Amino acid sequence: MLTSVDRLLFVRGVPIFKELRDDFLVRLASIMDELSFPAKHPIFTQGQEGRSLYIVVAGKVQVHINKQELAQLEKGTCFGEMSLFDAEPRSASVTTIEPCDCLVLTQQQLYDAIDETPGIAVNIIRLLSRRIRELNTKINAHEAENNNRQLPKHILGKLAELQEGVS
Repeated sequence: MLTSVDRLLFVRGVPIFKELRDDFLVRLASIMDELSFPAKHPIFTQGQEGRSLYIVVAGKVQVHINKQELAQLEKGTCFGEMSLFDAEPRSASVTTIEPCDCLVLTQQQLYDAIDETPGIAVNIIRLLSRRIRELNTKINAHEAENNNRQLPKHILGKLAELQEGVS
């Protein structure tokens, strides 16, 4: 269990909360629940209704769709934030890789906090945008790799020559 001071210091370091005032962080940190999960434990599964944001305090989790890993998240990162806003089913599953402690913020707790400090909404939008960009980059790289495999070798050679000429 984190002390009140440790909890405040920890929440202050989480990207979506970094720019918030201390008085807000004190309130936010104090209302979050702390949960512990064993290794290889599903925190939630794709398709489940979700209304909570999780912050990894210790341990590591895997974000995945079926067996396809999307990301591994460690201390100081958060997940589940999309469900706080759209009330849609979870878009991916999250399973612990090792024993894990998390702080949990519910949708209602967050909405109450946003009413008091609207800046948190902007921070969450930035985080979501950054994650979408990262996923788009991965998708584009994957598609390019697949396209390159389908091109004949003589065309791949010409492309390599053109890239060298541009460099």
